[in-house]
Amino acid sequence: MLLILPAVLKKKKFNDRPFAYHQEIELEITTLTNRGLGLGRVTLGDQGWVVMVPFTLPGERVRARVYRNHKNYSEADPVEVLSASPHRIPAPCPLFGRCGGCQYQHLAYPEQLAWKGRQVAELLEHLAGLSFPVDPVVGSPREFGYRSKITPHFDARRGNQKEGVGSENLIPQVQDQVFRNLTPSFASAAEVKFSDLTPSFPIGFLRQGTRNDIVDVPRCEIATAGINERLAGLRTEVRARAAAGEFPRGATLLLREAGGSVATDYDTVITEEIGMPGRAGGPLRLRFLARDFFQNNPFILPEFVAHVGSEASASGARFLVDAYCGSGLFALGAAPAFERVAGVEISATSVAFARENAAANGVSNAVFLAGDAAAIFAGLDFPGADTAVIVDPPRKGCDEAFLRQLFAFRPRAVVYVSCDPATQMRDLRHFVGAGYRLTRVRPFDLFPQTRHLECVMTLAL
Repeated sequence: MLLILPAVLKKKKFNDRPFAYHQEIELEITTLTNRGLGLGRVTLGDQGWVVMVPFTLPGERVRARVYRNHKNYSEADPVEVLSASPHRIPAPCPLFGRCGGCQYQHLAYPEQLAWKGRQVAELLEHLAGLSFPVDPVVGSPREFGYRSKITPHFDARRGNQKEGVGSENLIPQVQDQVFRNLTPSFASAAEVKFSDLTPSFPIGFLRQGTRNDIVDVPRCEIATAGINERLAGLRTEVRARAAAGEFPRGATLLLREAGGSVATDYDTVITEEIGMPGRAGGPLRLRFLARDFFQNNPFILPEFVAHVGSEASASGARFLVDAYCGSGLFALGAAPAFERVAGVEISATSVAFARENAAANGVSNAVFLAGDAAAIFAGLDFPGADTAVIVDPPRKGCDEAFLRQLFAFRPRAVVYVSCDPATQMRDLRHFVGAGYRLTRVRPFDLFPQTRHLECVMTLAL
């Protein structure tokens, strides 16, 4: 069958400098970027030219196929590993390299932690202009099967989608061969062809290097066992509903596990239990909507939350403000170490759950306020000089309006939690400019097998 693609899918004119389209080159990979890409250099004349190649590792010599030239670097697809890293391991997921969710399944976990720590230190230096010792990355108790929330999606309008994976959209047979070369003993699914894993109605995640194409994901290796058990039935239900015309476009599904059950309704109220070390009265119990933001690796949460609270209380502050408090995770976890605690959150529904959670956990020294974005600290009677502030903003970091208010409040200490160290280091420059000094940096790997991690910075006046 002849497939005619719409004009919008036509390739842009290729910039053929310094490499021709699909030119194959050999290079040594020297480092990993914070996006999880292997980076190497080739000599052009008397200068080195940067080439980024996904799914390759430092110390490897590889053959790669160039598909895009930028002003000062090129991007290439891996073709063959000529000399493999001793830290390369078989990826357990047959979709690794095709699904865009994981970047590091081919890298031994201790090395993942080492590289993530190094990347934080490099971002500190390059984006904040600081050379500062970074604590060893705290590893997750589970390397796989840890993720308690996934959001697969589908597009009912597109039907059988255009084949291809990754930045260069290699056809499945070529992609299959590429990743067998990259990972010689490619998991236990060595006989599974990638082309066999793409049904006419894919439900899953974005393909590696694409913005629209979806790769079908019948099982996610980093998700919990409970989620994977529920996923099979949900996929059958969704396909039946789509066949009946229920989805004219598409949708994003939700599977969230807590308390031994998996919720698939965005408005389901769920309860997460966190066994805080040394906490009287048992685990911290938090109720919230399944759709609400909440950390997705419950197995590392006790140590993570305890560290944030400990850093805040070590400042000697009597009072604590938890900005972006959500349903009260950090505020309630740290409350025993302070005289009074205030959580501030723009979402009124999250504030209602935080108040309910305080009462349910017997925390009487915490109040929760629905704050206006233009006046986050309005109504607080805590003196800034005797207050610590916990900040856990969205991935984009703190906006300027929030930082102005924070610096005007002038707390004694700030514990800044971020899932994107790059935006965190950008904001760090503003803290330094406002007179704060960095006292500790401790990363936590809440996202094994991926390029993501949480980083906790402690700042003091």
